[in-house]
Amino acid sequence: MLFLLSPAKSLDYDTPVPEGLPATQPVFSTQPAELIDTLRAYAPQDIASLMSLSDALAALNVARYATWKPRHTARNARQAVLAFNGDVYEGLDARSLSHDDLAWAQDHVAILSGLYGVLRPLDWLQPYRLEMGTRLPTAHGNNLYQFWGPAIAEHLNTLQQGDTAPVVVNLASQEYFKAVDRKALRARVVECVFEDWKGGAYKIISFHAKRARGLMARYAITQRAQSPQALEGFDLEGYAFAPGASAPDRLVFRRRTEGDA
Repeated sequence: MLFLLSPAKSLDYDTPVPEGLPATQPVFSTQPAELIDTLRAYAPQDIASLMSLSDALAALNVARYATWKPRHTARNARQAVLAFNGDVYEGLDARSLSHDDLAWAQDHVAILSGLYGVLRPLDWLQPYRLEMGTRLPTAHGNNLYQFWGPAIAEHLNTLQQGDTAPVVVNLASQEYFKAVDRKALRARVVECVFEDWKGGAYKIISFHAKRARGLMARYAITQRAQSPQALEGFDLEGYAFAPGASAPDRLVFRRRTEGDA
């Protein structure tokens, strides 16, 4: 079983990396280099317009593209699961996982990326900004979905080629999961939905749902989950499986805390 995550916009290259943690080269190499070459042709004001960024963020990322290197090392990169620093990764809290946990995650977690396509948790990651939904024209089309085509799905197939009944658990956003060509993907897809009680009904609240995706990934890693049924025991931070609201390929988890109206 393979778990998909989105990347995060926020990055952390300041907190020290746990001692002795291994790292690996990204699985795709030519495509990121090609995208960086494309991005280097853009001036800061063009990047600001293309990605709806402030002038300061646009200038920062132009500088990142200028210094990006095809070869990733400890001097210019860090492990992806430690570099990403958004709500999902706060829920995952990779720094508190053991080396054995992270070794398991390396084989069972895939992080989708506009620049890198697919990253394993311990793959080197250089600082960048390139959302999957960016309309960046290349020789392959007008956006990143056309750029990546079936390559991401085919790689996911390769990761599960030894499984007789492969399953992908989607914990990524729809923006990123759209980059997985469903026609090319051989695996069964299971979605996890996280709802909180608010205003008299259960609703998906973006901030909480993002954190819960990271919590679910953490649960799967620590429990060594091998089937969708193994996820039904997820109970972190007050969530519980809601069988009546779920379906075989859509697992719903709900939470109602004190003080919720």
